[in-house]
Amino acid sequence: MAYELSNLHPAPGETKDRMRVGRGEGSGKGKTAGRGTKGQQSRAGYKRRPNFEGGQTPLRRRIPKQGFTNNFANDFEVVDLGRLDAFEAGAVVDAEALHDLRIISRIGRNGVKILGGGDVGVALHVRVSKLTRSASEKILAAGGTVEGPLPGE
Repeated sequence: MAYELSNLHPAPGETKDRMRVGRGEGSGKGKTAGRGTKGQQSRAGYKRRPNFEGGQTPLRRRIPKQGFTNNFANDFEVVDLGRLDAFEAGAVVDAEALHDLRIISRIGRNGVKILGGGDVGVALHVRVSKLTRSASEKILAAGGTVEGPLPGE
């Protein structure tokens, strides 16, 4: 007999029948059917809200509120210019290329910003969302090109 989904079954003794509650005192779960006596939880239709703590002030309201999230803040992933030496001469440097070489772990919501830290020794074609004035000057001095918004624009 082949093992198929149509004839699989649990090993003997592996499963138990569920307890049928409220079927007489002799069953062991009669009368109150395992709900105890009286109270909200013994009634039909009782549902506990998530995080309900029995009327006590919930933990999420007891702890102090901290911090602030500015929804209008710019989200750039920043890269120092010296990290671009990983590219070969004439390569196109954009957010996807930086991500593929694992120079950045994610692409920010507003893209990538190149900072002027370090030096670049090869001519690159840089196409990013933003860069600093010193970074653009160093890229142009190395014989590369810069595409996108220049500083001060």
